[in-house]
Amino acid sequence: MSQQAQPTPSNVVLVGKKPVMNYVLATLTLLNQGVDEVVVKARGRAISKAVDTVEIVRNRFLAGQVDVKDIKIGSQTIQSPDGRQSRVSTIEITIVRK
Repeated sequence: MSQQAQPTPSNVVLVGKKPVMNYVLATLTLLNQGVDEVVVKARGRAISKAVDTVEIVRNRFLAGQVDVKDIKIGSQTIQSPDGRQSRVSTIEITIVRK
């Protein structure tokens, strides 16, 4: 049986290689659409971008309107194409409207 990728829930922002402001805009868009809770997820080197995204939303755009509800950290084991396994850190930051 092949493993299928899970569909991303509509309140999740996955942080990757794009500029930080792209993720800030995505987060603001979700919050302005009436979503009460947004989860910003990242792994590896993108973790600092996820933290920057949340801080920019909290302090510059929606100051006093959103709170950090939860922060989850962990790690995943990733298998590279040549068969080696490595561990990658992960973070999930949940922000909510006040």
